[in-house]
Amino acid sequence: MLAKKTSKNQITLPKYVANAFPGAEYFDVRVEDNKILLMPVRISPAGATLVSIREKMRRLGIKEKEVSEAIQWARSKRK
Repeated sequence: MLAKKTSKNQITLPKYVANAFPGAEYFDVRVEDNKILLMPVRISPAGATLVSIREKMRRLGIKEKEVSEAIQWARSKRK
Protein backbone atom coordinates (compact mmCIF):
# COMPACT_ATOMS: atom_id res chain seq x y z
CA MET A 1 0.00 0.00 0.00
CA LEU A 2 1.27 3.46 -0.82
CA ALA A 3 1.37 6.39 1.59
CA LYS A 4 1.88 9.92 0.29
CA LYS A 5 3.98 12.53 2.08
CA THR A 6 2.14 15.85 2.23
CA SER A 7 3.64 19.31 1.73
CA LYS A 8 3.86 19.51 5.55
CA ASN A 9 5.94 16.28 5.68
CA GLN A 10 3.07 14.25 7.12
CA ILE A 11 2.23 10.65 6.27
CA THR A 12 -1.02 8.94 7.21
CA LEU A 13 -0.53 5.34 8.30
CA PRO A 14 -2.80 2.86 6.57
CA LYS A 15 -5.61 1.68 8.84
CA TYR A 16 -4.30 -1.90 9.07
CA VAL A 17 -0.91 -0.61 10.24
CA ALA A 18 -2.42 1.73 12.84
CA ASN A 19 -4.72 -1.06 14.08
CA ALA A 20 -1.69 -3.31 14.64
CA PHE A 21 -0.56 -0.93 17.44
CA PRO A 22 -3.63 -0.17 19.55
CA GLY A 23 -3.01 2.52 22.12
CA ALA A 24 0.27 3.67 20.55
CA GLU A 25 0.31 7.44 20.20
CA TYR A 26 4.04 8.00 19.76
CA PHE A 27 6.61 6.31 17.55
CA ASP A 28 10.39 6.48 17.48
CA VAL A 29 11.34 7.30 13.90
CA ARG A 30 14.70 6.47 12.34
CA VAL A 31 16.28 5.72 8.99
CA GLU A 32 18.22 2.48 8.52
CA ASP A 33 19.45 1.09 5.21
CA ASN A 34 17.41 3.64 3.27
CA LYS A 35 14.20 2.57 5.10
CA ILE A 36 11.98 4.47 7.54
CA LEU A 37 11.46 2.51 10.76
CA LEU A 38 8.67 3.30 13.20
CA MET A 39 8.84 1.77 16.68
CA PRO A 40 5.95 2.37 19.10
CA VAL A 41 7.05 3.93 22.37
CA ARG A 42 5.34 4.47 25.69
CA ILE A 43 5.76 7.92 27.22
CA SER A 44 5.70 7.91 31.02
CA PRO A 45 6.29 10.60 33.61
CA ALA A 46 9.86 11.06 34.80
CA GLY A 47 10.61 8.64 37.62
CA ALA A 48 7.66 6.37 36.85
CA THR A 49 9.93 3.67 35.44
CA LEU A 50 12.16 3.81 38.50
CA VAL A 51 9.12 3.41 40.74
CA SER A 52 8.00 0.31 38.83
CA ILE A 53 11.52 -1.17 38.99
CA ARG A 54 11.70 -0.64 42.74
CA GLU A 55 8.25 -2.19 43.15
CA LYS A 56 9.29 -5.27 41.17
CA MET A 57 12.47 -5.60 43.24
CA ARG A 58 10.38 -5.42 46.41
CA ARG A 59 8.04 -8.15 45.12
CA LEU A 60 11.04 -10.33 44.26
CA GLY A 61 12.64 -9.72 47.65
CA ILE A 62 15.77 -8.10 46.19
CA LYS A 63 17.48 -5.78 48.68
CA GLU A 64 19.44 -2.63 47.84
CA LYS A 65 22.60 -4.16 49.32
CA GLU A 66 22.28 -7.15 46.98
CA VAL A 67 22.10 -4.82 43.98
CA SER A 68 25.24 -2.98 45.13
CA GLU A 69 27.04 -6.31 45.59
CA ALA A 70 25.96 -7.47 42.14
CA ILE A 71 27.25 -4.26 40.57
CA GLN A 72 30.59 -4.62 42.35
CA TRP A 73 30.84 -8.25 41.23
CA ALA A 74 30.08 -7.34 37.58
CA ARG A 75 32.58 -4.49 37.58
CA SER A 76 35.32 -6.71 39.05
CA LYS A 77 34.90 -9.15 36.15
CA ARG A 78 35.82 -6.47 33.59
CA LYS A 79 39.31 -5.86 35.00
